[in-house]
Formats: sequence, structure tokens, C-alpha cells
Amino acid sequence: MGKVRVEVFVTLKDTVVDPQGAVVKRSLESLGYSMVEKVRIGKFIVIDFNMDNLQEAEKVVEEMCRKLLANPVIEDYKFKVKRI
Repeated sequence: MGKVRVEVFVTLKDTVVDPQGAVVKRSLESLGYSMVEKVRIGKFIVIDFNMDNLQEAEKVVEEMCRKLLANPVIEDYKFKVKRI
């Protein structure tokens, strides 16, 4: 059976305040990086599957994101599926 790797990126929706991102932005500015306009903090998740079908892997990870990996009320997500 083949292996598939999924990389999931979860971020807060643009309409949701990101206090952690604001703290990082202020810290970067205090270090002299005044050009930083905005910082958003998110999650990066890597999942390896034992499966051959990339389309099936996409369906499975979409379900995982909706059920557990992201909160669709306040977070957006996207993912990449590739063979490894």
C-alpha cells in the first residue's frame, strides 16, 4: 500500500481577533522590525496515511478538519495532499 502525506494549515478567520498574533507583532516591532504590518498565528499539522488513492485521502482529511482539526466557526483551513 502507498503512503500519502497531508499538510493541514489552520488559521483564524480574518474577522476573528488574534491576540497571540498581536503580541508577536509588538515583539517583532520592539526588536526593530517596524515593517511588519500584521501577524496571524495558526497551526500546521502533518498526517501520514497508508492509502493509495489521493482523492480518498482528500475526502478523509476534509472530514477530519471539519470534525476535529479546525473549528469552522472561527478558523479557516486548507491542506495539501501528496505521495511520499
